[in-house]
Amino acid sequence: MIDEAVAPPALRPPSGPDRWRKWWLAAFALIIVAGAGFAVGRRIEQDPAPVAVPPIAVPVMSSPPSLSPPPSASSPPPSASPSRTPPKPVLQLPGAVPTRGSGQFAYAAGRGPVVGSKGQLRRFRVAVEKGSNEDAADFAGQVAATLGDPRSWTGGGQWRLQKVGGADPADFTVYLATRETAGRMCLMGGTNIRVGGRPYTSCRATGKAIINLDRWRLSATPYVTAKVPLSIYRQYVINHEVGHELGHHHQGCPRAGGPAPVMVQQTLTLRGCHAYAWPRLKGKALTGPSL
Repeated sequence: MIDEAVAPPALRPPSGPDRWRKWWLAAFALIIVAGAGFAVGRRIEQDPAPVAVPPIAVPVMSSPPSLSPPPSASSPPPSASPSRTPPKPVLQLPGAVPTRGSGQFAYAAGRGPVVGSKGQLRRFRVAVEKGSNEDAADFAGQVAATLGDPRSWTGGGQWRLQKVGGADPADFTVYLATRETAGRMCLMGGTNIRVGGRPYTSCRATGKAIINLDRWRLSATPYVTAKVPLSIYRQYVINHEVGHELGHHHQGCPRAGGPAPVMVQQTLTLRGCHAYAWPRLKGKALTGPSL
């Protein structure tokens, strides 16, 4: 005999107070769900979802970039050496020049070689006034170098020259003297070298080529104005005064704008020529009209 299944008791609706309480709970849950949905909708409207942006690739450098500025068009290439301003020529020596010395002279020692290939031999001594603050050996070196140059008087084959010591016999002496001493020596030899009341130029007396210390240190106006170095003026004044001792007289400018013959009185004026320190030019004697 098969037992019959017993049916579950029927569900009964809640009675009075329980039914109202469950209804209010369900209604309250619906209100909360609806409020939450409304808040989510407002959030979506105010903060839309961001649009995805693909990442930017950043190059990776193996070394930091150079901080040096790029070369400008006007700057020289790295290999080019910077240009150097040439030194300005020495036109005059600084410092006061002694105006008078002792009147006595110190002679340069030693005998030099004979310069020049042929012609009459003339021997000369070199002397510097004591108290002039000049060195006799240094002055003698410049005199010998000038007279031994082939552009000087030995280049034409008429003269040979040799420097000798102070105690040796000589045909003439090249003196460097203060202006007061030079003025007296030149006046005794028959030449007044004063300009504006003071001894200015150099001169030649018999057996003496006398160079004024003022000119040796300060050059002369035509040379300074033309910015010709003092070293060139010194070559000129040695050649000019020795030229007198060798029998040459003053000359004029042969061609305006050309080189001045050494026997032009370039200490005072170039006479339309430009400064030139030598008796010879390009292997030939440079002369001008006699004055």
